[in-house]
Parts: sequence; C-alpha cells; structure tokens
Amino acid sequence: MNKNEQFIITINRELGSGGRTVGRLLAEKLGVPFYDKALVKALQAQYNLTVEEIEKLKGRKHSWWADVERILKLDAGMGSNYYLPKKTDAPDLLTTDEMFKTETEILKGLAEEKSCIIAGRSGFHVFRDHPNHLSILIQASMDYRVARVARKQGMTEDEARKTIEHVDAMRENYVKKYTGTSRYDTRNYQLVIAADGKTEEEIADIIMQYIG
Repeated sequence: MNKNEQFIITINRELGSGGRTVGRLLAEKLGVPFYDKALVKALQAQYNLTVEEIEKLKGRKHSWWADVERILKLDAGMGSNYYLPKKTDAPDLLTTDEMFKTETEILKGLAEEKSCIIAGRSGFHVFRDHPNHLSILIQASMDYRVARVARKQGMTEDEARKTIEHVDAMRENYVKKYTGTSRYDTRNYQLVIAADGKTEEEIADIIMQYIG
C-alpha cells in the first residue's frame, strides 16, 4: 500500500482484541477518517437509505463528506454513540440482503471521497480489488479477549465468554453468507496481528512500520 496516494485500510477484528481502538489510533496517526458500523448506520438513518436511494444520490453527484464530518464531530462530543434526529417517515426495516448491499454501497461511496480506515463490515471483501488497499486481521487468544471484554463491559468472565462466542458465530455466519469465505481465512489479509502482550498503541505502531 502506498500511503502517499489515496488508500483504504480495512481492519477485521475479533471481539475483545482491541481492533476498533487500533483503527481509531491508526486513523489519527495517518490523519484520515475512521469508519465503522455505527457511522454506516448513522448515514442510513440520515437518508433512509436503500440501494435505490443511493443510486439517486450518486446521480445528483452527492458528496457524503459534509454529513460524515458532522456525524464524526457529534461522535467526538458524545463518545461512540452517533446521534441523528429520528424521522417520522422511516421505512420498514431493510432485509439483511438489502442491508448488506446498502452498506457496501455506502462504504464504496465513502472510500471515493478520500483515504480512510474501515473497521469490520466485510471491508476486506468489498475492497478486495482496490488497487491501494491494505487488509488487516487483528486476533487474540480467548483468555485475552474474555479478560478484556469482562473489564470493559463490567461482565463476569463467564458472561464475557458467552458474549464472545455468540458474536463470533454471528460474524462468521454473516461473512460466509455474503462473501463466500471465512473471516478467519488469512488469505484475505496482507497483515495478521496477535494482540496478546501488546497495547493498542503498540499494534498501531506495528501497522505504521509495515506501511513504511
């Protein structure tokens, strides 16, 4: 990946590995925006988006960036909870298939604006053919993940383990259904990092060294 040209870094991570924090730190070091599930859903809420609505926005040469900046500024003042006013004319919930297509189109639209880092959302698959894309997987041992989730979420270790196992299964099923591959298949990534024994800052520095 050439950081001197417009690029995309996608980070897939196991729950409890600290991957989301690493993504934010890496974005700060590189001076680019960081996108994750919460931002994508905030944009969906802003526009009541479907694939058809996105095509209409593209036809008007709509730029996502002003809306993204506003949401990110709200996020900076409110933690990780993106906020958008509720709309009274919200459509019925999208089906899972429609949701995947919509998220994919949103991510592609965001990536056209400027260099960025994307956490999760099957980004490794969405941007697999992008000419300047770095795909990263951040993993950790179950003991590390259980301890971190229990500490961060105020859970018992048993509760944390059950939560991790549930999320792991959901994410793997989702990725297999929509990408035809496993999120654990290391052939999907250029860089795989084990989080055990490292701080999030140290992991971000390892990625920076890899980028050069």
